[in-house]
Amino acid sequence: MQAAGFVLAGGASSRMGRNKAFLMLSGRTLIEIVTSAVREAVGNVTIVGPPEVYQHLGIPVIPDRTAHAGPLAGIETALSHTTAAGNLPDWNLIVACDMPNVTPTVLRRILAEAQAHPDAACILPCSCVTGFSLTEPLCAAYHKRILPVISQALAEGIRKVTDALPKESIHYLPMTNDPAFQNINTPDEWSRVSGRP
Repeated sequence: MQAAGFVLAGGASSRMGRNKAFLMLSGRTLIEIVTSAVREAVGNVTIVGPPEVYQHLGIPVIPDRTAHAGPLAGIETALSHTTAAGNLPDWNLIVACDMPNVTPTVLRRILAEAQAHPDAACILPCSCVTGFSLTEPLCAAYHKRILPVISQALAEGIRKVTDALPKESIHYLPMTNDPAFQNINTPDEWSRVSGRP
């Protein structure tokens, strides 16, 4: 095992109006697509979300430690349960369940960057679009050493992932315009990806 892999699936999908994880694309659900990519990249995968919703998939599932606190709580849960070992001890690949274009190749690149920067606490892919730098904290690598910082941020009411991460702990990985980082939040976004209403 090179690192631990987690897929976040605890969100309410309120903008979509239904559970995004079970949207079908090319004969597979989004949760199947993403968990397969993570497992191929690191050799293991655990879902962070309600066990009663996902346990039928035959994949380990752990519930959020802090309910209704967004993806930051999912990251905290993953880092609290990690068993990362091997070449990348304490590094964890954490990916949202709504990224249909994510690939093992992209995920391995993120982990290779983690191995190359062992003093960082997180590896965040970023791209520059029309002069703005956009980061993707929900397809990233996190070292277990950042767990206390994330737990403290949640205790202080912080919910945005990037607001919880100390800038000095982040290593940015430029990956401009990579379709792997497209996520699905609304019916319109889903229509563009799936070609269906």
